[in-house]
Amino acid sequence: MNWYPLRLTTPVKQHVFGGRVLADRWGRTGLPAGPVAETWEVSDVDGDGARVVDGPLAGRPLRQLATDHPEELMGGGWRGPHFPLLTKFIDASGPLPVHLHADDATARRLENQPNGKTEAWHILEAAPGATALAGVKKGVDREALHRALLAQDFDAVLRRLPVRAGQTLYVPGGTLHSFGPGTLVYEIEQTSDIQQHAMRHRMEDGSPITDDEWHTNLERLLAEWRPESRPDFRSGLSVPVDDGVERTVLCAGPHFALERWRAGTAAPLAHTFTTALVLSNAGAPVTVMTPGGARRLGRAESLLLPAALGGLRIEGPADVLLGHLPDLDRDIRAPLLAAGHGSAAIEALGAPAIADG
Repeated sequence: MNWYPLRLTTPVKQHVFGGRVLADRWGRTGLPAGPVAETWEVSDVDGDGARVVDGPLAGRPLRQLATDHPEELMGGGWRGPHFPLLTKFIDASGPLPVHLHADDATARRLENQPNGKTEAWHILEAAPGATALAGVKKGVDREALHRALLAQDFDAVLRRLPVRAGQTLYVPGGTLHSFGPGTLVYEIEQTSDIQQHAMRHRMEDGSPITDDEWHTNLERLLAEWRPESRPDFRSGLSVPVDDGVERTVLCAGPHFALERWRAGTAAPLAHTFTTALVLSNAGAPVTVMTPGGARRLGRAESLLLPAALGGLRIEGPADVLLGHLPDLDRDIRAPLLAAGHGSAAIEALGAPAIADG
């Protein structure tokens, strides 16, 4: 297989909370008219799976590449039922519904799914005064939460956090959450679309749901809720790489890591890797050069770089996001410790599986 940077189809979700930020302010082309809430940059979710857009693999489903060529795509020793990462740009011009996603054990027990959905949000834009809901306040039990959900009084029980551009929130499965209005987010998560939400309307079109459906949703949400999860926003941990090149680890855990790399013009952004990278552009258009060829990447666009490529180079200025499935000790702990960061700070990125050495 002659691998190259893969440009994929990107499902678009036109939920009612969306706006026109990606098209009007970020210059993303090819979007439909009307509100655009989410673009699924790399997706292997059932019913919304990506296909390769161009090159020799054009038309090939991402699922097929992941299962037929697991090590070349994902890296040595990897096996799985689907590509493990889902990434999105989310335009929360309006507020998202209050909702949660099951964790792995709960998804297998109650949803008959192979995994749940832990996610992380990296804030790209936030209006003055923007906030997010993430986890319940201390002392809130199931009964108190149920009463508040029935009353739709979310601030009575949920933690409301200030939101600032550049920060990241790691959200374990089972955490009640919402963000918006006035927020643009890049999201990375496990490949899954399971969720339970607390609203009396459908997020797709705002239409009301019946009382019976709403009460059923609330019962399922309460069954999948993890009361102990109270995540906080983090600024990430930085590692100097070269003259004017900086790597910031935004979050890192057993399911994924997300990094933001910035480069000026003094030195190129050069990076070697052993696992698939989801590369999304948060800055000016760049050319991504790899051993398998070069691709132009516009703002708010993404490429999937197979592990077999092994390296990339971008001449600055550049501002890109890299999502991947990490070896936590090799890819995260070792470089951050070498840069002077402590184990507690590393664990706070979402990686409690990294123990003190």
